[in-house]
Amino acid sequence: MVLVENYELYEILGLHIFGRKMQHELILIDDLLFALVGIEGRYISIKRVHGKADVVSFQVDASMDLALQELAKRIFPLCESYLLIDEFVESRSQFKHGLVNHAFAAALRAFLLDYQAMVAQLEHQFRLRRLSIQGLWFYCQPMMGSMQALSTVIRKVSANNYAGSAVLNLLQSQAKAMAGDSAVRSLLEKMTHSASNAYLSILERWIYEGVIDDPYGEFFIAENKSLQKESLTQDYDAKYWRQRYSLKKDIPSFLANIAGTILTTGKYLNVMRECGYNVQVPVSENSKLMTFGSNHQYLECVKAAYEFASGELLSLIKEKYDLIGKLRSIKHYLLLDQGDFLVHFMDIAREELLKKHDEISVEKLQSLLDLALRTTAAAADPCHEDLTCCVERASVLKGLSRLKDLDIKNVSHSNDLEEPISITGLETFSLSYKIQWPLSIVISRKALTKYQLIFRFLFHCKHVERQLCGAWQMHQGVRALNSHGTAISRSSLLCRSILRFINSLLHYLTFEVLEPNWHVMHGRLQTAKSIDEVIQHHDFFLDKCLKECLLLLPELIQKVEKLKSLCLQYAAATQWLISSSIDIPKLDEQSDGSFGSGKLKSKNPSQVLKVMTRNSAVTDSILKFEREFNAELQTLRPILSSSSQAEPYLTHLAQWILGVGNDQ
Repeated sequence: MVLVENYELYEILGLHIFGRKMQHELILIDDLLFALVGIEGRYISIKRVHGKADVVSFQVDASMDLALQELAKRIFPLCESYLLIDEFVESRSQFKHGLVNHAFAAALRAFLLDYQAMVAQLEHQFRLRRLSIQGLWFYCQPMMGSMQALSTVIRKVSANNYAGSAVLNLLQSQAKAMAGDSAVRSLLEKMTHSASNAYLSILERWIYEGVIDDPYGEFFIAENKSLQKESLTQDYDAKYWRQRYSLKKDIPSFLANIAGTILTTGKYLNVMRECGYNVQVPVSENSKLMTFGSNHQYLECVKAAYEFASGELLSLIKEKYDLIGKLRSIKHYLLLDQGDFLVHFMDIAREELLKKHDEISVEKLQSLLDLALRTTAAAADPCHEDLTCCVERASVLKGLSRLKDLDIKNVSHSNDLEEPISITGLETFSLSYKIQWPLSIVISRKALTKYQLIFRFLFHCKHVERQLCGAWQMHQGVRALNSHGTAISRSSLLCRSILRFINSLLHYLTFEVLEPNWHVMHGRLQTAKSIDEVIQHHDFFLDKCLKECLLLLPELIQKVEKLKSLCLQYAAATQWLISSSIDIPKLDEQSDGSFGSGKLKSKNPSQVLKVMTRNSAVTDSILKFEREFNAELQTLRPILSSSSQAEPYLTHLAQWILGVGNDQ
């Protein structure tokens, strides 16, 4: 009887304990359902770390059964992830965080709605007494991986304050890292696509209209509004074309390989818009940039937009603005392709050009230039009015040493170039050209400066040639005299040799450098597919001409300048040399008439001595010029020979110089 009573007591006590445990479990499940949506319960509380908004933890009351506590702690990471995601959605939906974060937050909000629907279904099961804590854990497990992956992304975004491209790159990298979990990977890819929609809408306007509609500065292309197109005619570095629109560091990884093409496409459209043409890339339903993926449809859209923009701009610049015609006009004047106007100009402006560079009137030179253009064949050129003149402050050699980006050999020596003591307009005169937008993209200030350097070198060579031709004409004028064996015959040979040097130099510069390179560039421009190719071919032409015209070889150009200086000195002294030689026999009024024979019949010994002294001085002067010219020529020979091995284009000039040396 006692045993039966004890058994009944234990049974009642067990039922009481079981009932109490069941009651705790039901309370805990109810609290967990609230915790799953971020609300505290009777036994579950939320603990936050001060100063760390993204660090939150859930705690269960210690009085709860240990087994129930352990089961609850398994579900807490899901609760923490929900709370973190929910707070992120609220904060990143604010105006200041940008379109990508707004789109990402919207996608997360839609995801949380599905999550909350799952919690509501679990609560319904709980109200029907069909949900145990083990069942709750079972139903929550599929969401654990997704929620934790999203919370990882959110923590990184919040910690680094990511926006725009950085958010897209993070989502994409996290998706790739989840290759082993297809469900999580699919979710992250979906988030990436949703977040990228806003970004792709910015991209779409850029490649289809050439407009940056980026209120939050998220796009990977930056616009520098301080640079205006007018600066191309003044800025040597041509910053407008390179820096008006530029790539930022943060580029979405799925666009990294075509970022340059995207930048160029919008730039081309922008140029046409600046020209007053509202050009827009034809858009079809298939070319909408609403998503990206493995089909790479967005790549085809970018490629098609680039080809359209490139073709339209190239056609505009070539046909409407006649780029080739403008370049040909510049060739006529700055590369001396048509020299009749220059000959006339040098004749009428000689007096002004002989002045020191700071005493020259640029206005007077401009009026003389206009006169030369109007009275020669240049008047038929509709572009001749764009030609202007200017006077530089330094010689060509000094100007070269100050230029950037030129591959000048032996730069240390080029910085120490000797400036002439007194430079005149002949050394500093230059032509300039008025270039209007959009041709200034191709013919920029930098390109025009290179044209001017070549012109100034050619112009001075032409001046030297004219002076030597004048000296040669003076020699030809006294050919009737019997000057064989006299100083005049010696001077005539020297004049012919010097004139041959300058003629061959000009022939090399024009017919072996400028003309062939121009024809190559012209052919390349005809087949160019984009304006950037046009710029590249044009810049290559100018750099090649500068190099082959010796302007980038300081050691060679200094020797040539020294020889030119000797040529001018000789030409200036020619009149005195010839007049002195002719006047020698005329000192004897009783001469037998054999002028220039050197046989003087005078009865006055002092006159004989005077004539002989004078004749000796003339001969010595000619010999001095001859020695100096030959010496400079001889020092030029080894330099030119060694340079021609590394620079094949110098071969013909080197052969001719060696020929001149042998003639001497």
